[in-house]
Amino acid sequence: MRLGGQHKGLGVLRTTRPVNTRRSRLFRPECRATTSVKEMSQQMRDVRSQMEEDENLKVLMASLRGQNLSDADFADESVEMKLVVVDEDGEALPLEYDPDLIGDYWGRRPVAVFSRVVQLLGIAGGFLGGVGLDLLTGKGKENEVQRAIQLRNIMTSLGPAYIKLGQALSIRPDLLSPAAMNELQQLCDKVPSFDSKIAMQQLQEELGKPWTEIYAELTPEPIAAASLGQVYKGKLKTGEEVAVKVQRPGVLETVTVDLYIIRSLGLILRNFPEITARADIVALLDEWAARFFEELDYVREGNNATRFAELISTDLPQVVVPKTYEEFTSRRVLTTQWLDGEKLSQSQADDVGKLVNVGVICYLKQLLDTGFFHADPHPGNMIRTPDGRLAILDFGLMTEIDDNIKYGMIEAISHLVHRDYDAIVEDFVTLDFIPEDTDLSPILPVLAKVFDQALEGGGAKNINFQDLAADLAQITFDYPFRIPPYFALIIRAIGVLEGIALVGDPNFAIVDEAFPYISKRLMTDDSPRLREALRYMVYGKSSTFDADRLIDLLDAFETFSDNSKSARGSLDLNENVDIPIIESGNERRNQMRFPRIPGLGSWDPISAGAGLLTAPLFALNSMNVVGMDSTNEDIRTREALKFILAPEGSFFRDFLMEEAVKSVDALSRNQLRELVALLGLEDVLIPILVPGASRRLLPLAPPLEDDDQIVVQNLVKVVNFLSGGNAVYALSGFINPSARELLPYVPGLASEVLPEFSRRLFSRISARILRDVFVE
Repeated sequence: MRLGGQHKGLGVLRTTRPVNTRRSRLFRPECRATTSVKEMSQQMRDVRSQMEEDENLKVLMASLRGQNLSDADFADESVEMKLVVVDEDGEALPLEYDPDLIGDYWGRRPVAVFSRVVQLLGIAGGFLGGVGLDLLTGKGKENEVQRAIQLRNIMTSLGPAYIKLGQALSIRPDLLSPAAMNELQQLCDKVPSFDSKIAMQQLQEELGKPWTEIYAELTPEPIAAASLGQVYKGKLKTGEEVAVKVQRPGVLETVTVDLYIIRSLGLILRNFPEITARADIVALLDEWAARFFEELDYVREGNNATRFAELISTDLPQVVVPKTYEEFTSRRVLTTQWLDGEKLSQSQADDVGKLVNVGVICYLKQLLDTGFFHADPHPGNMIRTPDGRLAILDFGLMTEIDDNIKYGMIEAISHLVHRDYDAIVEDFVTLDFIPEDTDLSPILPVLAKVFDQALEGGGAKNINFQDLAADLAQITFDYPFRIPPYFALIIRAIGVLEGIALVGDPNFAIVDEAFPYISKRLMTDDSPRLREALRYMVYGKSSTFDADRLIDLLDAFETFSDNSKSARGSLDLNENVDIPIIESGNERRNQMRFPRIPGLGSWDPISAGAGLLTAPLFALNSMNVVGMDSTNEDIRTREALKFILAPEGSFFRDFLMEEAVKSVDALSRNQLRELVALLGLEDVLIPILVPGASRRLLPLAPPLEDDDQIVVQNLVKVVNFLSGGNAVYALSGFINPSARELLPYVPGLASEVLPEFSRRLFSRISARILRDVFVE
């Protein structure tokens, strides 16, 4: 099922050694209040800690992490599931969810429907009476937990539709209280198994031959049973161990009659707007039922697993998906590879933390890249295999997330980093939290207050959670603010992974794991919306280059590179590209041939680079903005620098080049002022003899503008980050053995970057001269 609406439009100075703290009087550092990703991460840890001091919030967080789910393979013996049996009359139920066809089918069988209604009332009558009494006596809050327990037991007895519906509601904090969520989280999808003789008969009907002709072995009894089917362990004739899932008889009939009854009730309630003003029961049911029907088709489930494995195989070979044996799979029988292992949530292995990180990357890739999202994330579906990989199981429920939602989430993160609350409110519309055409102006002040409290210095200590909860409740009461179904699944997936990680690492923060992948997406995706989001992340609403944001992105990108290698583990093969080693000395340097550039003759990029960059960079050193130590040869080549120089970094280089042009221009003019001052010519004026000039005299060395100081500081931060704190030495033409791996990029960049850099620098200087001469 595809989710998503229509798009409406769119620092830290790093050093490896001490940097001289004496600064030129022209370039004093300027402190700016910013919220870095690391600060945000710590603030969120603080928020989480304080939230867990509140009992209701603690229960809510445990529910979202799936910590209350049952690990049982079978239900208690006392549980009895009521199914519907219909005499076969040649008419078949639809295999895809179609409420009209289902309505026609059951509309011609009023006796069967009436029998089911009586059955439902017999099971749930006491519960409904109790709820009505609570409403009359005002004891709804007092008896909330008791009613939730009753509801959980009733749903288990009523069969698959109600079990699945309860599980879907258990991750919706916008619809249920924390206590109710907690109880429904314990709703057991495990039920007593049905007779294996019936299962084997159904297997034969589905696959067209007895099980003994297909499998060499099959356990006589199921190893697990759920509301939709039960699982046997077996072995194929070719020797592969397999899991065989056989669907329970009567499931389709029971599910469809229950959907028909609930939907009929919803249609009646549409006549009472005061009840349905907050939610359209029929629309919600249709959306959920369409996904639930997909889970009844085991062929679709097998295809989902195959597609999922193909989408992640290249980037995440550390994630294992059971192979589907299509020739032994039908709509009601599924044969897949058997995987040994233990639940990740129960594993005591040392690598659980790394596998959680793999899981975070995996779900972020689904969410922000492939758009094919595993919609049943709970601890039982995440397995640690004996060889230390992460296995993901059960692909019956999948959700398609369209590009509008994928890009919208990344845009929202960019806006949040810059606290652009006007844009964030628009993001809520893009992401389907708020319907289109809603008046957003009253929502903005409340949301701004919520985010400011969470992101202000001091973290959680400054947050009054009672006021915060009241503000959020007021928003959801006054405005049509809702949690989209896809987002509830995201919360659940990330919550489950966080819950597992916190067991071994109390300081775990999902921001630390998520932002590296987001930075990778921003820096490598060529879609126009993400290109714009990347530019916004670096420049913000004011269109001012922010070196600290850029360094955050580059640092996170390097973290992702490290994490992805860790995620690949020993599966990396031929990961490193052989690069010729160019030793020091002119003779060995000449072993690498560089292109001839028209007008330059034979060209050596190392010497040319020194000639172009040495003057302004040594100017930086003379001004003590950066330090230079020609004896320090321990320059670390950063992954971020390699990315910027590589072909895929062309877009990144483009807007970095503009800042480099501004910086070189400012540094050169500052050097000119230093030279003029040294010669005692500060007061010398040059006559302007050009016709139409607005000024007759100009100073020999015009004063620098305020923005020049910021531009140079930004250059210092970025260059020091990329060079490991050795800006002048690294970029002045001296090639260190550890930087040789960058040399293969130089020839291609030479013909691309240097001419364009020179053109932009000349254009900037020319524009400034014309402005000084002709503009007052």
